[in-house]
Amino acid sequence: MSQEPDLTMHTAELYREDNFTDRRIGHIRRMTPVTANGEDDPSRPVIYIGQAQMMTNMGPLPLSFELDAATLEEACQKFADGAKQAMDKTIEEAREMQRQAASRIVIPEAGGSIPGSGKIQLK
Repeated sequence: MSQEPDLTMHTAELYREDNFTDRRIGHIRRMTPVTANGEDDPSRPVIYIGQAQMMTNMGPLPLSFELDAATLEEACQKFADGAKQAMDKTIEEAREMQRQAASRIVIPEAGGSIPGSGKIQLK
């Protein structure tokens, strides 16, 4: 029997989301903590999240990265470095997945046959 996911909205963890864009490079989301009645919650920090796209041979790949900033202006200044780090991390993860896929080796069972291959024997 599968367990139902918790779909409860956590009122102590609410954020108001504001979206800013220069309509060229990307977006910055400002996540402002709010109380259950929608008022700003100064006891929690504002979070800035950068969003951009990296073009690949399979099409655009979305990038999302947190910007360690206290203001929107500071988040804008840190956007390029954050996007580059997110792109570098994504490229490294893709290379690692390629390495793992390339290193998969089929090892035959004792006796030289490959499982599921019928009566074919390797010699």
